[in-house]
Amino acid sequence: MRSIGDNGATAVAIAAAEEADKDKKKRRRNRGPKKNTSPEGALSNPMNSICCPPPEFSENGSGVLGAHPLYITPTPIKPSETTFSSLPPIHIFEDHVGSSEVQGEVSQISQSFPLPSTSYFTPVKSREFPVASMEERRKWFDPYWLDHAVEDAIMRGSAFRAKFRVNAHNRVEAYCTVDGLQLDVMINGIVAQNRAIEGDTVAITLDPVTNWTKMKGANSPSNQGPEDSPSSNSKVTPVTGVLQLNKKGCSTSTNPSTENGHDIRTPYTLDQMETVEKTDYERALERIKVVITSNPAKRPTGRVVSIIKRSPRREAVVGFIVPTPLLPEIEFSGKGTDLKLGMRKNKNDTISAIHLVPNDPRLPKMAVNIDNLPDVARERVEKGDVTIKRELIAARIDEWNEESLFPVAQVVDVLGPGCEIETQIAAILFEHAIDTAKFSLDSRSCVPGPSWAIPEEEVTTRRDLRNVLTFTIDPASAIDLDDALSIEIVSDGVFRIGVHIADVAYFVRPNSSLDKEAQVRSTSVYMVQHKLSMLPEELSQGCATLSPGLDRLTMSVIWDVDSSGNILDRWIGRSVIFSCCKLSYDLVQDVIDTGFIPYLNGSTIPQVYGKYQWKDVVKSLKSIYNLSQKLKEIRFRDGALSLGNSKLAFLFDEGGLPCDSYRSDERIEACLLVEEFMLLANRSVAEVIASAFPDCALLRRHPEPNLRRLKEFEAFCGRLGIELDASSSGQLHLSLSKIREKLKDDPFLFNIIVSYASKPMQSAMYFCTGDLKGKKDEWGHYALSLPFYTHFTSPIRRYPDIIVHRTLLAVMDAEVCLKRREGTFGNSTSEVRCFTGLKFDREMAESIEGKDALLGAAIKFRVGVEVVGELAEYFNERKLASCHAEDAGQKVYLWALLKHTQVLISEARVMGLGPKFMSVYVQKLACEKRIYYDEVEGLVADWLESTATLVLDLYRKKPFQKKGTFYRYRPIEDVVLIENPSEESDATEVTSSELYPAAFPLVLRHLSSVQVALHAVGGDDGPVDVGVRLYASSYFC
Repeated sequence: MRSIGDNGATAVAIAAAEEADKDKKKRRRNRGPKKNTSPEGALSNPMNSICCPPPEFSENGSGVLGAHPLYITPTPIKPSETTFSSLPPIHIFEDHVGSSEVQGEVSQISQSFPLPSTSYFTPVKSREFPVASMEERRKWFDPYWLDHAVEDAIMRGSAFRAKFRVNAHNRVEAYCTVDGLQLDVMINGIVAQNRAIEGDTVAITLDPVTNWTKMKGANSPSNQGPEDSPSSNSKVTPVTGVLQLNKKGCSTSTNPSTENGHDIRTPYTLDQMETVEKTDYERALERIKVVITSNPAKRPTGRVVSIIKRSPRREAVVGFIVPTPLLPEIEFSGKGTDLKLGMRKNKNDTISAIHLVPNDPRLPKMAVNIDNLPDVARERVEKGDVTIKRELIAARIDEWNEESLFPVAQVVDVLGPGCEIETQIAAILFEHAIDTAKFSLDSRSCVPGPSWAIPEEEVTTRRDLRNVLTFTIDPASAIDLDDALSIEIVSDGVFRIGVHIADVAYFVRPNSSLDKEAQVRSTSVYMVQHKLSMLPEELSQGCATLSPGLDRLTMSVIWDVDSSGNILDRWIGRSVIFSCCKLSYDLVQDVIDTGFIPYLNGSTIPQVYGKYQWKDVVKSLKSIYNLSQKLKEIRFRDGALSLGNSKLAFLFDEGGLPCDSYRSDERIEACLLVEEFMLLANRSVAEVIASAFPDCALLRRHPEPNLRRLKEFEAFCGRLGIELDASSSGQLHLSLSKIREKLKDDPFLFNIIVSYASKPMQSAMYFCTGDLKGKKDEWGHYALSLPFYTHFTSPIRRYPDIIVHRTLLAVMDAEVCLKRREGTFGNSTSEVRCFTGLKFDREMAESIEGKDALLGAAIKFRVGVEVVGELAEYFNERKLASCHAEDAGQKVYLWALLKHTQVLISEARVMGLGPKFMSVYVQKLACEKRIYYDEVEGLVADWLESTATLVLDLYRKKPFQKKGTFYRYRPIEDVVLIENPSEESDATEVTSSELYPAAFPLVLRHLSSVQVALHAVGGDDGPVDVGVRLYASSYFC
């Protein structure tokens, strides 16, 4: 029996609880949402776990895959300590909230992404979790899940495999692309990112819908450019923690959209989902699509639970070491924060760890153990040599455990002073894992010597084309010539055009030392004044290159084409050619511009070998040019798209340093002539290998553009009063052609439009057809508007082309085998071929004999799903790395040019405005840059939101500042290059036309013209970059 004292204590406790509850509600009404105080915005809500029993986790958290986050039994807290970071559970079964059994089940489900039905989940009984020890509570990160737990969670659709990408402007903000979802998932905060690095393949779980973030640009008028402005018709569906579905379980969104090629315009219903047998993972994706469609103003958020595949970036970190102690960032040193990871000292009370600041802003700061530094670097640090701060460092990430706020890096090399071009180039090559070593002796031994000649027996097995007029067209400095063109007149109005590609597969045999090394390199890398070849020079510039005046082995694609560009017949096979001359693009352009006159003024006529003369070459060029124009017309009529990117080029002085730059906006017709026939050859080969080997052909696909960004681009053009039809690649090309004509007096604005038109475009990629079996609609190439496409025409500089050559050889071998069986094989090259001819014989390919022949040929030439599928992803990675290296090399030389000239004045257009920064499109760079003007000493920025106008002016007197307050302003020189008209200018103007500085006050609106000053940034103390400042004048400076 309870005593009176007990009852009194109970009453007091109840009264105190009620009073505390009233006080809590009152405070909630009187304040806005409280910011999360956990590290970098990481959620402390228990709902961040998945809706299933916690998987096992490793005790040490080591390895690629580890463990599930720790579950800690909550300790009693006072009501006054409760904040809004604790969200209410999401009730899916509103009719049974009163049931204790269901409430327990819902409480488990509410910890995850809310799904519309519990029939897909195993009920989880209540359980108690042990209280973590003090040592465990000091961990910054959750341990990784174990391998089998991750695999099981992905199969059940409660975790997802994704690629981890970090925002370069804000490292604590990352995005994960999940195949099948129309939006990327945001991973916000370093705790949620859980030690993932840019480029990692990770396993993620999704947060509840109530925790999803607002889409950038939604209801936000400031700093909007074409890529972050909201959809004009988007409507936000209110979400209260319950999935918003109609009676049929259908999304009620009024703003359906498509992204990444996935059409979600047809509403999803739960009934429709159940009509087709699907896996748990597929059903989970469908349910998430419903929620995303129902909440167009929200972006899914989540957290990383495991690293499935480590990024190559972990092995290639470039940056500067700072010989000062490593301390956590200030946001992590709040009350109660454990600073265990601060400065580490050894027994002698000296610093034992310093930090490394990567050049890539997407990578975190790293700890470096002084004892593990190279000897020279360690001695310099110990002696206090501050000049080591200006040395570029190559390093790799060794480990990043749960107790470390920063990863631990191992320095592998000191590259040299950051102010030198060659040091920067070495850093780029290391950062992108580009092999700079010489070819091994084993690889070189696979290449024939300089006295090699084509064996006579090899000639007898090939089509002899040495008497056909053939020539190459390449840049004037090119040495490795891997493609040639030929032409014959078949009859009146019918021409036989041939594309001949160096038969590199003849020299690079499968599994040879040369083959293995070429496969690792994957592609040649071309940088400004630097070239790294995929193959040894003895091969790429020797027996494989199509030098004039020599017999050469080739793979040929030959078409019979009429004068209207219609293809009448096709032959594909091995051949022997004899190139009569080497032509340059500039020379061919001169021939085109002069109306194909044999005698050119001021141009040197190249040497012509063999029986042909220069006038024969010019006559052939005219026929090939006319046919290329017809083919181009047909291609664009069929829906092709060309965005025509301009390139930056440099002029060099005698010392090899850049002294000027120029940007070519138009590609000359000579380049387009060659390109047209190379595209046709790639297309023809793709059709053959995809038809013959639908499970193991290496093709290249270009997905449809990101629909959300495409719609934003349409809205951007609409604000300019420009009509744009982006319903297909062909319509987009037609619209851009009309815009070009409309803006012929404003080419700068047209370049901006083309630049923004490329932003929704996704990257083309290699793939194995077997990996997309049953998804032929995803095989196509959007920009070329082709169902099949591959790379065949550059085997000297691209390893994927060698794979395609071997696959084509397998098709040809199977074709020969079938003809021999039928007794119809002969030496005649005019007979119809069942696989490589203009029409593929599907009936023959699917017959028992055809299947046996193709299978035997695939084994002979080592063509298979396993081989091609594994290589395709690697080829994409290497292709992307080479592109990034080439772009980075251009930036280095532009930086060096600006460092030499100090200042370069250029015209720019305002693309986005807001209270803190503006985005400007710089004509000289053909790219977009940001200028931040908030908290700048001596500069006042007035943002007029109602008219989207920015007014920048100088303070005429020092701004008022309250006593005892201190604001850290940036100097105005960082934002504006100010000239006093009464003084002589120090700026070195390199532009072709005179550009005058603007006068304060500056009144800027969308698309306003503005002059900017470009200058070199970094080198000695950070990554090289091009800084942009406003260029203005004032008598008050």
